[in-house]
Amino acid sequence: MAIELKIPSVGESITEVEIGQWLKREGDAVNKDENVVTLESEKATMELSAPVSGTLTKILKSKGEKAAVGEIIAQFEASTKAKEEAKPAKAAKSPEPTEAPKREERKKEKEEPPALAAKAETPPAVTSGREEEVVPMSLLRRTVAQRLVEAQQTMAMLTTFNEIDLTAVIALRKQHQESFTRKHGVKLGFMSFFVKAVVEALKAIPQVNASIRGNDIIYHNYFDIGMAIGSGKGLVVPVLRNAERMSFAEVEKTVAGLAARAQENKLKPDELQGGTFTITNGGVYGSLLSTPIVNPPQSAILGMHAIQERPVALDGNVVIRPMMYVALSYDHRLVDGREAVTFLARVKELIENPARILLEV
Repeated sequence: MAIELKIPSVGESITEVEIGQWLKREGDAVNKDENVVTLESEKATMELSAPVSGTLTKILKSKGEKAAVGEIIAQFEASTKAKEEAKPAKAAKSPEPTEAPKREERKKEKEEPPALAAKAETPPAVTSGREEEVVPMSLLRRTVAQRLVEAQQTMAMLTTFNEIDLTAVIALRKQHQESFTRKHGVKLGFMSFFVKAVVEALKAIPQVNASIRGNDIIYHNYFDIGMAIGSGKGLVVPVLRNAERMSFAEVEKTVAGLAARAQENKLKPDELQGGTFTITNGGVYGSLLSTPIVNPPQSAILGMHAIQERPVALDGNVVIRPMMYVALSYDHRLVDGREAVTFLARVKELIENPARILLEV
């Protein structure tokens, strides 16, 4: 009896997916729970595993085709034998040639004219250096592109900037890095400081943590912080749920886990849904300044950038400090300039005086 492989539910708002790469071919033996195909939704890329151990007998949907949730895309024939038993035996090693054939080969090489051997070689292909490669956009990339364009078309988007002196945070990290890593098994990075500072700033300026729904303003009394991450398939924004309840160590562990799964295309759909505010860190790629695009229906996004030592004026003297430009892009329909500037100034204040994050003052 054929066992059917169906498209599972991958999110409350997702009704269809696009078939990605088939990891197995028809006739291949598989083990139960072994991944056989990748699926691309508008939010993430995921892998679908075999429901039984046996043989993949028929593929009903090819790469690039659409499939609805619940639709059958492949069939299996169940088997009690493990996949390992189905693997073909390795080819026997060829015996070493005897001395006599070796001597015969050397004799033939002597008799054969060198010109003949050279004429037998295949000439290298000549290329013009102007080739083009056409690659279809993945469903995730198409969705990201569409949402970014829609955001710019439907929002009154504006960006305000500031710069932050990271001297205090760098000193604090250096002082406690060894004990923090030993206790929690993860390094103390910059992201946990920014997440905690953002949460405190959102509490002070709730408009930045709100969204528009029709003619209503929805104020969120929780803080789900999206983290924009570039993966192999495109930009994804997994979410830190209830970031206000997380410790520094929990933030660092969660961000590291999300980033690792994003690179492996293993993020779950529910990890990408929601979010009341987003942080994006172009500094990891060397970006010095940018204007990030708001992720709808959120009202704002914070852009972090590269840390550079720069001369700054401090108490009438010019000193060298590790500085970072930060940018807040926001929906001007909901957030006024005063709120945006105040929010960014609050983040700056907390990062430059990190003890205030812990004291919540």
